[in-house]
Amino acid sequence: MRGFHFSNFQPDDLPKGGFEELLKLFTQLLNYTAGDAGETLSWMNELDKQYKFTNNDYGMGDFIEDLKDKGYLKENPVNGERSITAKTEQTIRQSALEEIFGKLKKAGKGNHNSNISGIGEEKNADRREYTFGDSLDQIDMTASIHNAQINHGIGNFTLTERDLEVEEKDYKTLTSTVLMIDISHSMILYGEDRITPAKKVAMALAELIKTRYPKDTLDIVVFGNDAWPITVKDLPYLQVGPYHTNTFAGLELAADLLRRRKTHNKQIFMITDGKPTCLKENGRYYKNSMGLDRKVINKTLNMAAQCKRLNIPITTFMIAQDPYLQQFVREFTQINGGRAFYSSLTGLGEYIFEDYIKNRRKTVR
Repeated sequence: MRGFHFSNFQPDDLPKGGFEELLKLFTQLLNYTAGDAGETLSWMNELDKQYKFTNNDYGMGDFIEDLKDKGYLKENPVNGERSITAKTEQTIRQSALEEIFGKLKKAGKGNHNSNISGIGEEKNADRREYTFGDSLDQIDMTASIHNAQINHGIGNFTLTERDLEVEEKDYKTLTSTVLMIDISHSMILYGEDRITPAKKVAMALAELIKTRYPKDTLDIVVFGNDAWPITVKDLPYLQVGPYHTNTFAGLELAADLLRRRKTHNKQIFMITDGKPTCLKENGRYYKNSMGLDRKVINKTLNMAAQCKRLNIPITTFMIAQDPYLQQFVREFTQINGGRAFYSSLTGLGEYIFEDYIKNRRKTVR
């Protein structure tokens, strides 16, 4: 009988030495250590001892000095404590964007063509005759002159309204998005790190909006026992707390942030792995982790209905597979009129990016 031969595992994706390769590992590990530079470098030292990815020409000491010289790492002169800089924070966001958006493009997702077009920003392949009210920048002058030569001849050149050819454009609306991230304790329970992928998605989405859709807005809300806004700069340092899940507080804050935005297109993306288990009433917390507490659930569903009245759809990205939790999400989604994705951690980024880009597009006649 033919057997199996086992050999030592040799990771293919570990760096082979050199600053750029080590920097990629450094920024990846920072996501897991909540931005703790000292702990990240300790992890790298341990990995280097085990897998020998540095050499005599370039070691960890050289890498640390380069991090400081190139502005990625700063050192407190008093206690010698090392911390990352704003340059490193931006590098982490760019790395997350390349990782998630690269997968999206390779998978062929995110291409949302429509058979309806109109006044807008992005050209498409459609052509038609000029009609009253079309803007001048839509006129394809090269094609229009060509039409005039065919219709009237070259010797007696005349350009009439019937010769004008218009390029259609897709219309994109400005969008205000609130990304809600569950930071309850369950996001790191059961041997699965769920908070790190959520942070990566948030950083990548922030970088996408900043670079491709700079007029859009993104607010980030975290929710545990309470809810509070954080900035993009806070994301690398975000950690799960010993919290329950006050989904109501997160939605209430998200809706309040969107009320202040002047854009017409508003939406909430919520990343969670569990059910609502907490409310705050008269300064005191009401908590119940057992089953589906109707007091907590009903108030959360009422908030979903209120968001619907405000024309704020909620897209829920559920990273848990329990049937009774999925039943709650279905009820929540039906009341709000939004969408729900039951996503694995590996597909979370692609789902959110595809949905964000799709929701930006509006078409008009």
